[in-house]
Amino acid sequence: MIMVTTDFVPGKTIKKSFGLVRGNTIRARHIGRDIKAALKNIVGGEITDYTKMMAESREQALDRMIEEAESLGANAIINIRFTTSMIMQSASEILVYGTAVVVE
Repeated sequence: MIMVTTDFVPGKTIKKSFGLVRGNTIRARHIGRDIKAALKNIVGGEITDYTKMMAESREQALDRMIEEAESLGANAIINIRFTTSMIMQSASEILVYGTAVVVE
């Protein structure tokens, strides 16, 4: 699957557009991670548990978007964008979306 953040794929021609495809995931924080994060906040630095959780969330959202695009018969996704929002005090959503197309 070709994925780009632009509205075209360099060297390719868009032959068909399927429209919007998206993938998302909602993750809640873990109390154990919160305790470690609070301690890390005192001394500063990266909170690696949260970095890992967010990276896994992005990958899961991407996988879900790709699955939707493939089910439509697309071989590329253009104009890919990520967004995030807080659902509640300790849970966030990651959403990725783009336009599913066939390129040649």
